[in-house]
Amino acid sequence: MEYKIALLAGDGIGPEVTEEACKVLLATGERFGHKFHFTGGLIGAAAIDRTGSPLPDETLELCRKSDAVLFGAIGDPKYDNDPAVRVRPEQGLLAMRRELGLYANVRPVKTFPALIEMSPLKREIALNTDILMVRELTGGLYFGRPQGRSEEGNTAYDTCVYHRYEIERVVRLACEYAMQRKKKVTVVDKANILATSRLWRETARDVALEYGDINMDFMFVDNAAMQLIRFPSSFDVIVTENMFGDILSDEASVISGSMGMMPSASIGTSTPLFEPIHGSYPQAAGKNIANPAGTILSAAMMLDMAFNLKQEAGAISEAVGKSVEAGIVTVDLDPVYPKSTSETGNWIAEYIRRNF
Repeated sequence: MEYKIALLAGDGIGPEVTEEACKVLLATGERFGHKFHFTGGLIGAAAIDRTGSPLPDETLELCRKSDAVLFGAIGDPKYDNDPAVRVRPEQGLLAMRRELGLYANVRPVKTFPALIEMSPLKREIALNTDILMVRELTGGLYFGRPQGRSEEGNTAYDTCVYHRYEIERVVRLACEYAMQRKKKVTVVDKANILATSRLWRETARDVALEYGDINMDFMFVDNAAMQLIRFPSSFDVIVTENMFGDILSDEASVISGSMGMMPSASIGTSTPLFEPIHGSYPQAAGKNIANPAGTILSAAMMLDMAFNLKQEAGAISEAVGKSVEAGIVTVDLDPVYPKSTSETGNWIAEYIRRNF
């Protein structure tokens, strides 16, 4: 089979980590008889510098014509540190989510046995964590209108808006994933305070009726934040609104010991997008020290979720796990005897060539 992949490397360490993911994908294609065609596009600060737009029309059209998007990272200090800037790199990602209808962000949070001592949690608490975080991605405070500041500049306001159909589709997606796992879904909200959360809870209960085998429970967001630290292995699938999901998924990601290991997918009505959860990490850009595992595992999610190549996705996941066991890891995981970004990618690609 042949697949067209839009490669949006973005800013900071994005080009370095996506290069390693492409290397691993090509090795996987060699072993399993697939061809992956990569076409690059500009996004974020790199796009602003070249075109003035964080998401040029050419990049959006490339995404629409592709089978999937492999994304690196966006962000640059020259924009982050200037509150007066009107055009920001992050606007490109928000616009892409909106234009491609990417309404759900899916983040697996798992602990690696070889890295369990790096978790900030006690071993017995972190062990066996296996959570799938499903975050609504195109509604809520980040997209609500009206939004702005008063004329004198002393008052600012954001509006949280949700429609029933937005909640239904993301909760239904969470239930579908749960049916393939432990059949448990936790809906996180603030229904004791927020009207939008009460709509979330009401709608989620209705959707649950479509899935007789699903065990659905509800948890206020402040309690969920605590329970993720106290007893993370008690969760299976978590589904929540945009801002709560943004915060909780970052909190959960550190349970593994390194954000550099965590992949994600954004799913919706058009071309799906796959990206590591870490930022652009500009301090490490060009130094060949960034952890490529999150991007490589995002590529594995792409093979699984976008192309239904489950054996191939499993091969990449196994190779990443073996690299950790063998100590072929970057400085964030081994500050004493680290491997470079490219050495890590080379090892993983070669493992696939040798063992599959």
